Amino acid sequence: MPIGGVVVSTRPEDLAAAREMLAACAGVEVHGADEQGHIVVVLDTRTGEEMERLMRDINRHPLVLHAGLTYLDMEDLQDGEEGE
Repeated sequence: MPIGGVVVSTRPEDLAAAREMLAACAGVEVHGADEQGHIVVVLDTRTGEEMERLMRDINRHPLVLHAGLTYLDMEDLQDGEEGE
């Protein structure tokens, strides 16, 4: 189960709308933002492929200037275990 820390950049005038958009995404938790348009989020997905897809979708959103992965933790599941 990968967990990633991401900084999403948007225009300051789009900050509120971008925060709302991110908060509505499954697997995304918004932790904070600054006045310059930087939003700190945590992505929590079941697989690395889901993480890549979510990052790609966030980066392609019209409100987003850039999303950069700043931290990644790949938690390995034991055989037969399922993530929650």
